[in-house]
Amino acid sequence: MLRWGILSTARIGIEHMIPALLQAENGVISAIASRDIDRAQAVATRFNIPNALGSYEALLESDLVDAVYIPLLTSQHVEWSIKAADAGKHVLCEKPIALHSDEIAVVIEARDRNKVQVAEAYMVTYHPQWHKARELVSQGAIGTLQHVQAAFTYHNTDKDNMRNILAHGGGALPDIGVYPTVATRFVAGSEPQSVSARVVRDKVTGTDIYASWRADFGTFEMTAYVATQMALRQEISFHGDKGWVELSAPFNAGLYDADTVTLHNQDHGEKQEFRFAGVNQYQLQAEEFARATKGTGEVFSLEDSVKNQKLIDAIYRAGKSGQWENI
Repeated sequence: MLRWGILSTARIGIEHMIPALLQAENGVISAIASRDIDRAQAVATRFNIPNALGSYEALLESDLVDAVYIPLLTSQHVEWSIKAADAGKHVLCEKPIALHSDEIAVVIEARDRNKVQVAEAYMVTYHPQWHKARELVSQGAIGTLQHVQAAFTYHNTDKDNMRNILAHGGGALPDIGVYPTVATRFVAGSEPQSVSARVVRDKVTGTDIYASWRADFGTFEMTAYVATQMALRQEISFHGDKGWVELSAPFNAGLYDADTVTLHNQDHGEKQEFRFAGVNQYQLQAEEFARATKGTGEVFSLEDSVKNQKLIDAIYRAGKSGQWENI
């Protein structure tokens, strides 16, 4: 059993990752830390976590912890991923692990130097619906992939929310733009060459509240938009010359009746549905990460994180320059 330590009492941990870790078949939560010991104790009591600690350093020093889950502010991910790795802990860090692709190199160095697992928490890549979508596209079920279309939006104008604080790494692209880019690269198994984009920033907070882009993957193109001040929506489709694949709950899987991958066949007018009810993608992520620490699992690699962040970096550059930017 992998012994987990939770670095902070952040909401995503409380709502998603802690419940998932409690359900995981090959891990237990040994400790949780907060700079406010009362908050750590409250969460520990709620989830029956045996140890509550009053500092992040205390958790990293603990012999009761093998791996650390980091849901801190985005701007703190690189710093604490390195500190955790240097303490000899395996690290699962919330996305994005960095705000610029060139920042990830030092995390890779820390991973290799300490011979630990360090991964960015892209839970979608562990969900069977994405493996089914990749299988259908790779096996030619839609013919030749020609276009990917995606959208991911929500409405949040709370100025105190970290998603709306530039210094904390807030913004639409860091928070949700990374999902359609990861998903497209995962399903297609290829990398973009260049991108054009439009990026709109909030006049008060300075965070990007809307971004749309067109990415050239060579054999197909991707168009997408994300926003933090639009009505809630998420969708993605992979369109070929023989049909298309779409996912009903591509990113926030588990919120609906069942996560469904639908294959539409142009030639025969057929529609096939592949349903994945009761899947907890956070639990699958935790279990695969635990296996990876034992040498029997495969996680979303930091090298893959660099590739995804390079696309996000290029979207920002294209939004500023108004020109096509190479990845």
